[in-house]
Amino acid sequence: MLKAGFAPGSEFLWEFNYTVLWDGTQRRYREEVDPGFDGDLDAGIPYCASGTPGCDADYDYFARPKSVHDAVTRASHSGRIGKPLLTVQGTLDTLLPIEVHGDAYADAVRGQGRGALHRYYRIEGASHLDLEYDMFPDRMRPLLPCMRSAFEALERWVDGHRQPPRSATIPRQTTGDVVNTCSLSRPST
Repeated sequence: MLKAGFAPGSEFLWEFNYTVLWDGTQRRYREEVDPGFDGDLDAGIPYCASGTPGCDADYDYFARPKSVHDAVTRASHSGRIGKPLLTVQGTLDTLLPIEVHGDAYADAVRGQGRGALHRYYRIEGASHLDLEYDMFPDRMRPLLPCMRSAFEALERWVDGHRQPPRSATIPRQTTGDVVNTCSLSRPST
């Protein structure tokens, strides 16, 4: 799992994600881009064992028809943004691991020469869902307050009032009102 890009330290979230999120999420997205893979089934067979006919565990993207690859290309992000964009992602995100999603997207934006339009806030100790914070408040921080701060910063940016703080990895807040506050600026050291 770590070799696939999941963050070290996120292991305690894997069981929850396996039982609640991963299987259903990947089957629904696969159904959108390749509905013909499993015939008349709607989003495949939950938790099927490899070898089961039409099982997503045996899905081979590279063997799928060109139409599937075209659908993925249409849904892919190139990084060529044209308007201000803020990305906020938890470093413990186990639905969309930050290394292969947020970090890669920020690299793509910079690679397209659009870095001045983008801010990327990596929130230490947050995941994809705040439900996980509710389950493990001693190990995590909620993402929602950072999302609120980001929306407010984006609003000020597009209204021409001021640019948001520079992209940064925001340390895990462990004191104060962590459920309602999040500063997008790195604290001074």
